[in-house]
Amino acid sequence: MIRVSIRVKQIAGVTALVGLVVVLLSVLHATRLARLGLHESEARGRLLASAIFHRVSQLVAVSPDPDAAIRNDPGLLALLQSSIYGESITDAAIVDRAGVIVAHSDPSRVGLWLDPRPDMVALLDASAWQQLRVIYGGTSSVHDVRQAMTLDDDEFGSIRIGVSTLLLREELNAALGPAFVTAAIALGASVLLAGVLAQLLLRPIHVIRSGLTRLGRGEFGVTLDLPPGDEFGDLGTSFNSVSQQLSADRSALADQKASLESAVDSLEDAVALFTPDGGLLFANPGMRAVLPPDPVGQPIASLFPAGHPFRQLVEETLETRRSLGPQPVTLGADDLGAARTAGDEDEGSRDERLLVTHAIPGGDGVLVGVLLVARNLSYLSQVQSTLAYSRKLAALGRLTAGVAHQVKNPLNAMMIHLELLRAKADTPEAREHVDVIAGEIRRLDEVVQGFLKFTRPEELRLEAVPLAPLLAEMRPVLEADAERLGVAIVVDCPSTVPHVRADRGMVYQALVNLAVNACQAMPSGGTLRITAVAAPGRRVEVRVADTGVGIPPEHLSRIFDLYFTTKDHGSGIGLSLVYRIIQLHDGEIDVESTPGRGTTFRVRLPRAEEGQA
Repeated sequence: MIRVSIRVKQIAGVTALVGLVVVLLSVLHATRLARLGLHESEARGRLLASAIFHRVSQLVAVSPDPDAAIRNDPGLLALLQSSIYGESITDAAIVDRAGVIVAHSDPSRVGLWLDPRPDMVALLDASAWQQLRVIYGGTSSVHDVRQAMTLDDDEFGSIRIGVSTLLLREELNAALGPAFVTAAIALGASVLLAGVLAQLLLRPIHVIRSGLTRLGRGEFGVTLDLPPGDEFGDLGTSFNSVSQQLSADRSALADQKASLESAVDSLEDAVALFTPDGGLLFANPGMRAVLPPDPVGQPIASLFPAGHPFRQLVEETLETRRSLGPQPVTLGADDLGAARTAGDEDEGSRDERLLVTHAIPGGDGVLVGVLLVARNLSYLSQVQSTLAYSRKLAALGRLTAGVAHQVKNPLNAMMIHLELLRAKADTPEAREHVDVIAGEIRRLDEVVQGFLKFTRPEELRLEAVPLAPLLAEMRPVLEADAERLGVAIVVDCPSTVPHVRADRGMVYQALVNLAVNACQAMPSGGTLRITAVAAPGRRVEVRVADTGVGIPPEHLSRIFDLYFTTKDHGSGIGLSLVYRIIQLHDGEIDVESTPGRGTTFRVRLPRAEEGQA
């Protein structure tokens, strides 16, 4: 079926309407011209018949033989022959009572029988439609304008003037020519006008269609620029409202989807979603590990061999429309498929799983999918072992913290007695030895202090922290070292950056440590740039970048290790504290560095929830 656009329909409709009006007016004009032409032809025929009758009356009154006088009178013959000069008159004749031609515009026909012809009066009394049919009929005809000739109230013959419909048609066509030209011009103008009107009237529809297309592509904040004041303007206002609501809903759904996908992807459980016909719709990394490449869209029969526990449970759920499980199974090396490693093959590995299927019904109770969850019982055992090991480490940490605390007290006493000994030392060599011992004790004290910071449990006071004022507070602290080293500080944190969920004091300490290290990495001057932006996964990223000496590649993997430092007088605690603070906030930190060009630290912290105090 041919698709016709609204523009074409509108142009065709306007053109058809104008054409119909033009045709109706043309028909009315043609009927009027036809009736007028008939009356004019009849009037000319009557006038000629009256002139002929007057001459015949004169001849009959003075001639003993009227027929001979009529046939031989030159004046009457001239009147009869003048009929051929009429626009629609073809002939003129005088006939006797029997219909024999007494005189004719064509003398050769005198004495012949005059065939009966329709009366002009009947055609004048007919309807306009009948008149047009007679004039534009397939064959031409001649109608008579008749006038009886009487003498002493006795009719002795008649005058017949022939009016040709063919000549009337030609006369009418000549009169209708300008009308047809006008009609054609009107139709052409109507098509042009209809095109312009269609363009003006359909523009809002094109704008709305474009907006719907953009919405369909998933664009956010689509608005229509339609002038108010008419129905399309109201429709545009409604569209903009709906678009804003859809954008808000899509943003919320996108955040929820990202959170859900992040949560599902991070699960150790293998999760898969199947359609009602058994096709794979979704699989998290845990499930993809036991599937062939590109599994999405494939039927379950091609994903798992016959007899596989996953396939059996899903097919049974699809058949019964009921959730099944939990069902413990043991997967061998053949069942593990892609998840099996070479080492596993050597050990004949077996994997303990707990299978559960959930039949997902739709709003009308029809099954819309099946969710398969395979919980890794071996991993749970590892987690339990790890938790038990963590408890032991925590107890060991508390023990070592106590030991460090006990070591600190003798160190303090040793420093006091060293100062007393320094006062009694009477030789430079003795005082030099005392200084060496004091320096080593202070170094040992710093080690104990750093150890205590890492073993002492921290209590986080989490709140929604705006980064802009936090970074503004850091600037005065950094400016002293920055001015001394010739470092320019650039802070870029728009007010639109989301708040982070963090302990304000600890995050401040971590960022100050990074910024101070960055300044110290630029002894010959440079630029310290601190920026904050929103990051995917409901995170906020803070970047601390310098243009300093950079970090050698072989040291990048150790910069967060406790007591590791590349500075001559560094303690190796600062970056370790930063790393620990970020970990306590469930955040992430990474570093990029190019020797001689600078270093960039990226800290990603969780975003605070909307409305969180």
